[in-house]
Amino acid sequence: MAAAGKDRKIEMIAVIRKAYSSALAPRRFCGPGGMDAGRPRNPVRPGRGARQAALALAILLPGLTVGCSQADLEGAKTQVISSPDPSIVQMEAPERFAVAGVSTRQIFDELHVNGMVTPDVNRTVPVLALAGGRVVDIRVRLGDDVQKGQVLVRISSPDLAAAFSDLQKFEADEVLARKQLERAQRLYQKGAIAQRDLEAAEDAEAKAKADLAAAQEHVRIVGADPRHPSPILEVRAPISGTIVEQNVAGGTGVRSLDNSPNLFTIADLSRVWVVCDVHEDAVAQVQAGDFADIRVNALPQLALRGRVSNISRVLDPVTRAAKVRIEIDNRTKSLSSGMFVTAVFREAKPRTRVVIPASAVVRMHDQDWVFLPVSGNQFRRQQVQTGRVFPDGMQEVLSGLDAQARVVVNALQFSSATESQ
Repeated sequence: MAAAGKDRKIEMIAVIRKAYSSALAPRRFCGPGGMDAGRPRNPVRPGRGARQAALALAILLPGLTVGCSQADLEGAKTQVISSPDPSIVQMEAPERFAVAGVSTRQIFDELHVNGMVTPDVNRTVPVLALAGGRVVDIRVRLGDDVQKGQVLVRISSPDLAAAFSDLQKFEADEVLARKQLERAQRLYQKGAIAQRDLEAAEDAEAKAKADLAAAQEHVRIVGADPRHPSPILEVRAPISGTIVEQNVAGGTGVRSLDNSPNLFTIADLSRVWVVCDVHEDAVAQVQAGDFADIRVNALPQLALRGRVSNISRVLDPVTRAAKVRIEIDNRTKSLSSGMFVTAVFREAKPRTRVVIPASAVVRMHDQDWVFLPVSGNQFRRQQVQTGRVFPDGMQEVLSGLDAQARVVVNALQFSSATESQ
């Protein structure tokens, strides 16, 4: 019956519009301004019969809008009513939009920052040549693992040759001084020489021993064995670790310590640092001794944990960030120097946070907003600061809402309805 009545109304509209099309200029509208706003009116003044017919149509079909689509009719149900407060929105049909109360959860605050793996400087040793010369043999390369005492490079060194020459001279002087002392002791026992001559011989022998000991120590410091004279200097690894820097190649001339770069740098990577940049507004959330979970970009399946050992007191003047150092156990050698990682800092105690459905938040003008029912058909647009989105579809709200608030569940649909009017 309802369908038949509707069809009859549609037929009546068609007949009336056809009969009086020459006398009555139809005006179609779909909200303020109308779809045909600006169309010139029919200069012919409608007659009395046309006006009566139009009046009868309005009485028979109340609320019927001529020329509007069904989508326009549905949109009219959510018409926005102007309000003096720009944050207040009034809707004609507020029941269309579901509203839910917020809830609270015990949440551990997290801070996600980027960092990079670096060697522990306390476990990093530069390898230097204490004598100048020319490289004749390189036994290792960048990235190689070495053991303490392993030969890294061999250098033909004039400095070492001169050190051995001095050593041999002092050895000869010491032998001569010892023989002279033995002779003086025998002569003194027979009364052939005075005591002062014996004392002079003893002094000469003591000086010869001191010179010999200094020459031997010089050879040892350079890195050679005094018992095996050779002009070839073998530079050995001071610690076990990995070659993380190499500044020497075959045939390279090596100078003495003055203005000479490291030949190699060896790092023990069994324990490494993760150095992160934490911006000044978040430094207060990190404390020395806190634990941090480390995620490696190149190894997503690897999960590591470290402890904060140092927080820099000096901010970078460009990035306005502080360097935070995390120590990581790396005995498995999973981490390599230079890897990029993500560090997650968690507070030791949970905080009570407001959570709402993620669909209740809409992003506009680089800010997050929610819509709160005020009274009746009025809603208020409220700016909030949001946090993480949880697997169950709820989103953390850091500020802007209290635990007693209620929000529109589908903020995007609500915002679209307000903007379309």
